[in-house]
Amino acid sequence: MKTLKGKVAVVTGAASGIGRALALRLADEGCDLAVVDRDAAGLESVAEAIRGRGRHVSTHVVDVARRERLAALPDEVIAAHGRVHILVNNAGVALSGTLAENSIEDLDWIVDINFWGVVLGCKHFLPHLAEQDEAHIVNLSSLFGLIGLPSVGAYCATKAAVRSYSETLSAELRGTGITVTSVHPGGVSTHIMRNARMDDEEGRTEAIAMFDRFGVTPDRAAARIVSAIKRGQTRLRICRETYVADWLKRLAPVGVNRIVAWSWHRAVLKREAETRAKA
Repeated sequence: MKTLKGKVAVVTGAASGIGRALALRLADEGCDLAVVDRDAAGLESVAEAIRGRGRHVSTHVVDVARRERLAALPDEVIAAHGRVHILVNNAGVALSGTLAENSIEDLDWIVDINFWGVVLGCKHFLPHLAEQDEAHIVNLSSLFGLIGLPSVGAYCATKAAVRSYSETLSAELRGTGITVTSVHPGGVSTHIMRNARMDDEEGRTEAIAMFDRFGVTPDRAAARIVSAIKRGQTRLRICRETYVADWLKRLAPVGVNRIVAWSWHRAVLKREAETRAKA
């Protein structure tokens, strides 16, 4: 998809972070937008910015975990724009904790949004995308879709599932004019850790500080994604740590798992010792 001018793009999770930056970047490229999020105020803010760029925009307040609501979305978008060329399944959440610590409700919550939100988004929009000469699906996976890390197992599982599903869908749609890109960001300075479900508030504060200090900006991530759409890439890694983790897993998959396990248990023991010292 060499030119995006005049195309219609749907972006979920568009009220903040990568979704917002990507919606604005697509508008700058000449796209009209259907922006989707459960945050109505955030949606109106990004829509106003898109209108300021001279593009047509519609807002859709949708929680992608609500299946009936998500199923109704394509008809709303077609009613507002008449067609769809680009679908970005960006909406996602984070969950911290070990398997023993996570509740069944929390596991259902993250799977419904991070995995089913992507799969059903693809399912419901696919007939409309297939009507175009060329179309593009972008699914947001993660660095954590390439490597499993303790205390974020559910998040890793959903993002690995998105990666695998995107690869499968890409193969199924080969020759149809629809390209599928699996995107793997590393540390991007967004609100995902602020909104994550986690009991360790000290850990949340540390993670937010690290993302804010070392993470790339959402604008930079959005620019890379738009470039991938134009070039027809099926796999996009963003951030240095994503490349490092990917190549280490390829070179020494078992060794990396052992190092991760050793490092995590060492950190747990250190924290337990610090807690006892404060008691």
